[in-house]
Amino acid sequence: MNKGLAASLGLAVAATAVAGWAAFAPLSVASRDEPFEIPKGTYARRMAGDKVEILPNRIDLTLGLNDQLLLRNLDDVPQQFGPVLVMPGQSFRLPFEKASTYGFDCTAHASGQMTVVVAEAPATPWERIAWRWDRLWRKTRA
Repeated sequence: MNKGLAASLGLAVAATAVAGWAAFAPLSVASRDEPFEIPKGTYARRMAGDKVEILPNRIDLTLGLNDQLLLRNLDDVPQQFGPVLVMPGQSFRLPFEKASTYGFDCTAHASGQMTVVVAEAPATPWERIAWRWDRLWRKTRA
């Protein structure tokens, strides 16, 4: 067997093994929390005219995996998130138990709005592969 064919065959076997693992291995995350911080000075910068974008407009969560939004207010002023006032130095954890799209008023956003999309946990092998790929893609872009 020539070296090129052997290398191609080895690469195909490795790719099949990785795809099999991604499809059938149980999904796990280090924590169910999806943390976001409001940095110190955010309010002052916004009042000075800076377009401060500290939180994404949309946060994607997955039931049973990362289904708790954790907001930490490190700023000097209270921040409103939905019906909750998060005081300076406080954290607010919001667990989700139903897949849906949620809209919240949020003073940490220039627009004053934030959307949280909670998806069902991936059930099929293809969905697990897509979920893992999406998580990997987001980490490399962050």
